[in-house]
Amino acid sequence: MDFVADRLSDGRPFRLLTLVDNFSRVCPAIEVDFSLNGKRVVEVMEGLKMTFGLPKTIRTTGVNSFRR
Repeated sequence: MDFVADRLSDGRPFRLLTLVDNFSRVCPAIEVDFSLNGKRVVEVMEGLKMTFGLPKTIRTTGVNSFRR
Protein backbone atom coordinates (compact mmCIF):
# COMPACT_ATOMS: atom_id res chain seq x y z
CA MET A 1 0.00 0.00 0.00
CA ASP A 2 1.40 3.33 -0.98
CA PHE A 3 0.45 6.84 -1.98
CA VAL A 4 1.80 8.38 -5.17
CA ALA A 5 1.44 12.08 -5.93
CA ASP A 6 1.74 14.05 -9.14
CA ARG A 7 0.41 17.20 -10.78
CA LEU A 8 -1.82 17.74 -13.79
CA SER A 9 -0.63 19.95 -16.64
CA ASP A 10 -2.53 22.87 -15.07
CA GLY A 11 -0.60 22.42 -11.81
CA ARG A 12 -3.35 20.85 -9.70
CA PRO A 13 -1.99 18.06 -7.48
CA PHE A 14 -3.60 14.63 -7.33
CA ARG A 15 -2.89 11.46 -5.37
CA LEU A 16 -3.11 7.75 -6.06
CA LEU A 17 -3.60 5.03 -3.47
CA THR A 18 -2.04 1.84 -4.82
CA LEU A 19 -2.61 -1.62 -3.39
CA VAL A 20 -0.48 -4.55 -4.57
CA ASP A 21 -0.40 -8.15 -3.34
CA ASN A 22 3.32 -8.85 -2.91
CA PHE A 23 2.92 -12.60 -3.49
CA SER A 24 0.77 -12.64 -6.64
CA ARG A 25 1.68 -9.10 -7.82
CA VAL A 26 -2.05 -8.51 -8.40
CA CYS A 27 -3.11 -4.89 -8.06
CA PRO A 28 -6.71 -5.07 -6.79
CA ALA A 29 -7.14 -1.30 -6.50
CA ILE A 30 -5.75 2.03 -7.59
CA GLU A 31 -7.78 4.93 -6.20
CA VAL A 32 -7.17 8.34 -7.78
CA ASP A 33 -8.47 11.69 -6.54
CA PHE A 34 -7.45 15.20 -5.62
CA SER A 35 -7.73 14.28 -1.94
CA LEU A 36 -7.37 10.87 -0.29
CA ASN A 37 -7.76 10.57 3.48
CA GLY A 38 -7.84 7.72 5.99
CA LYS A 39 -11.60 7.32 5.67
CA ARG A 40 -11.22 6.82 1.93
CA VAL A 41 -8.51 4.18 2.48
CA VAL A 42 -10.88 2.28 4.77
CA GLU A 43 -13.67 2.55 2.17
CA VAL A 44 -11.39 1.09 -0.52
CA MET A 45 -10.32 -1.77 1.77
CA GLU A 46 -13.95 -2.48 2.74
CA GLY A 47 -14.89 -2.59 -0.94
CA LEU A 48 -12.21 -5.21 -1.63
CA LYS A 49 -13.05 -7.32 1.42
CA MET A 50 -15.81 -9.36 -0.26
CA THR A 51 -13.71 -10.23 -3.31
CA PHE A 52 -10.23 -10.70 -1.86
CA GLY A 53 -10.69 -10.86 1.91
CA LEU A 54 -8.66 -8.72 4.28
CA PRO A 55 -4.88 -9.12 4.40
CA LYS A 56 -3.21 -10.52 7.51
CA THR A 57 -0.60 -7.77 7.32
CA ILE A 58 -0.23 -4.48 5.48
CA ARG A 59 3.17 -3.19 4.41
CA THR A 60 3.63 0.41 3.39
CA THR A 61 6.56 1.97 1.60
CA GLY A 62 5.78 5.55 2.60
CA VAL A 63 5.26 5.29 6.34
CA ASN A 64 4.90 9.06 6.77
CA SER A 65 1.82 9.06 4.53
CA PHE A 66 -0.07 7.01 7.11
CA ARG A 67 0.86 8.91 10.26
CA ARG A 68 -1.56 11.18 12.08
